[in-house]
Amino acid sequence: MKGYIHSYETFGTKDGPGIRFVVFMQGCPLRCLYCHNPDTWKKEEAKFIKTPEEVFQEFDKVKNFVRGGITVSGGEPLLQAEFVLELFKICKENGVHTAIDTSGVYLNDKVKELLSYTDLVLLDIKQIDADKYKELTRVSLEPTLKFMDYLSSVNKAVWLRYVLVPDYTDDEKDLTEWAKYVSRFNNVERVDILPFHQMAIHKWEKLDKDYKLKDILPPTQEQIEKASAIFKSFGLKV
Repeated sequence: MKGYIHSYETFGTKDGPGIRFVVFMQGCPLRCLYCHNPDTWKKEEAKFIKTPEEVFQEFDKVKNFVRGGITVSGGEPLLQAEFVLELFKICKENGVHTAIDTSGVYLNDKVKELLSYTDLVLLDIKQIDADKYKELTRVSLEPTLKFMDYLSSVNKAVWLRYVLVPDYTDDEKDLTEWAKYVSRFNNVERVDILPFHQMAIHKWEKLDKDYKLKDILPPTQEQIEKASAIFKSFGLKV
C-alpha cells in the first residue's frame, strides 16, 4: 500500500488544532478556478510515493515540535482513502490526533471506515448555489452536501472552510443561504473564512494553465467583515 504525495508541511498552523504535520496528497477531481495547488491535480505527477509507515516516520521526526497531530490535505485526500485509512490507523495506535481537509466529493464504505479513524474534518463547501459551484469547481455540489449529511449523522466534528472570492462567492444572497444551510448542523464547531489571494498565480503560469481569476482582487476587510457578520447572524462561530 503506497500513497501518491505532493509534499509535507511540518509547521501547519491553519489546518486543525495546534501545530500540525500536514500531508498534501497528489490528485484531485476538482478544477477550482482559484486553486492554490494546481500542481496537485494529476496523481501520476506525485513527488513522493510512500507507504503509510514511511509517512508516519516523517511525522515521528518532528513530533516533539508538532503537538497538534496530522492533517491530510491535497489535492483531494479521499481520492486515496485506503492509504489515508492505513496511515490513520497507525496514528490512532500512537495516540495522534487526525484530521482531513476535503471537498467531500467521495463517500463510500472505505471513506466511511476512514472517517471512523478521523477526529476532525475540515470541509470545503465552496458555494451553496449549485450552478455557481459547478462553474467554480467543474463538479457537482450534491456529493458534498451528501457528505455533510453523513458527517452529521455520525456526529463527526467539522470545521467548515469558505474561500471568499469577489464576484464568485461574495454575493449576499449566497452567503445568507450558505449560512442558513450549515447552521442547522450541530456538529459544525467553527467556520473559517479564507480570503482569496493571488499567491498561486505563478504556479498556474509555470504549468501553462489559463488562470481566469488573474484580474480579481483579494476581498477588502469590509467584505470579509460583511461575510463574517452574515455567518454569525445564524449562530455560527467564525
